[in-house]
Amino acid sequence: MGHPILLYDGVCGLCNRLVQFVLKRDHAAQLRFASLQSDFAVRILARHRVNSQLETVSVVLPDSPLRQSDSLLQRSQAVIFVLSQLGGIWPAAAFLLRLIPGPIRDWGYSLIARHRYRIFGRYEACPLPSPETRARFLDQ
Repeated sequence: MGHPILLYDGVCGLCNRLVQFVLKRDHAAQLRFASLQSDFAVRILARHRVNSQLETVSVVLPDSPLRQSDSLLQRSQAVIFVLSQLGGIWPAAAFLLRLIPGPIRDWGYSLIARHRYRIFGRYEACPLPSPETRARFLDQ
């Protein structure tokens, strides 16, 4: 199976902090990253018939021998998947989040997403990854 790809809002302060959080805890270096503003992400979202202006975290699970096509996880499903891929206590946190009904999780996700620029700030352009992590970013 290919590496899961985390699509994130590259100008969002919260989203960029999430990417840094994942980079520090994804010890197996499984996840790859692409900003929603990139041509790469726009093509993926178009293939899934999802609005390319989507401003939520998504995870693409690439083709594998068990699936004929990749799949797209969005909002709280994507967050749960990412947490489950990390080391330490994060898979347990993902398990606990699964106990909350999906509509309630997504309501909380949407509430944070709606106010993220005001609370966490916004960049004028996507920050560049460090030389050590650059190979994990697919939109370079």
